[in-house]
Amino acid sequence: MHRRWPLVPIILLLAAFGCLAQTPEQQQTMQQLRALSWQQGPGAGQVGTQASIKVPAGYVFLNDADTAKFLKIMGNPPEPGYYTFAPKSLQWFAVFRFASSGYVKDDEKIDPDALLKSLKESDGPANEERRKLGFDQLTTEGWLVPPHYDAVTKRLEWGVRLRSGHGDQTINYTSRILGRTGVMEATLVSSPESVGADMDVFRGDLAGFSFNPGQTYAEFRSGDKVAEYGLGALVLGGAAAVAAKTGLLKSFGKLIWVGVLFVLGALGSIWKKITGRKD
Repeated sequence: MHRRWPLVPIILLLAAFGCLAQTPEQQQTMQQLRALSWQQGPGAGQVGTQASIKVPAGYVFLNDADTAKFLKIMGNPPEPGYYTFAPKSLQWFAVFRFASSGYVKDDEKIDPDALLKSLKESDGPANEERRKLGFDQLTTEGWLVPPHYDAVTKRLEWGVRLRSGHGDQTINYTSRILGRTGVMEATLVSSPESVGADMDVFRGDLAGFSFNPGQTYAEFRSGDKVAEYGLGALVLGGAAAVAAKTGLLKSFGKLIWVGVLFVLGALGSIWKKITGRKD
């Protein structure tokens, strides 16, 4: 069970920068943030039953129930199964989610150009769903960091630049960490101005991530479930990409990708709610 921590460090930091909420809406947002069960480091954050991540001093962690509330505060659907990891300042944050897809073989050659083309083609259907749900559109602009795989850490990573319908740029840096029974999705949400430094910090923090015993990639055994897709499909949405490719569960595929994109605009949304400013 996670220990409950007040949000005093975050509130104090915002106060130091003159960012305390003033309007009733902003005050309500801050009250909602304070009410979340923040686990403060040092310690370990349990990511479901599959893994954990070290939460250093100066960092906070939210379990799945409170992450759903956190995402809702930021104007996102309260998706289950997500966990939040962030510095206390909330300068950036990362969400973790485990996809029990099975063992993903890592012998596929990655084609960044072909993947980018597919991502851009998915913008139309995804934005159609976003409009129905009252969310701003997001358009894929290009790679910030092309997809690449590290066979030692078993991490597939990439960064993509997106543009909202209002012209705001959002940076999404994603890691997919391969395990025995599935893939841990770790998505960094940051601002374009600080994403380079934030990526470096987040990569270092991922050294504290580990699958639980029996869940590591190296512990694969004959008879274990094997995923129907490889590394390239993970960039496109994993199971959603397979569903779209086969023509089955088309609406499922669209909604999964839309769900991923909802997270991308979260940082700007919460910053506007707290400060009343655009930047």
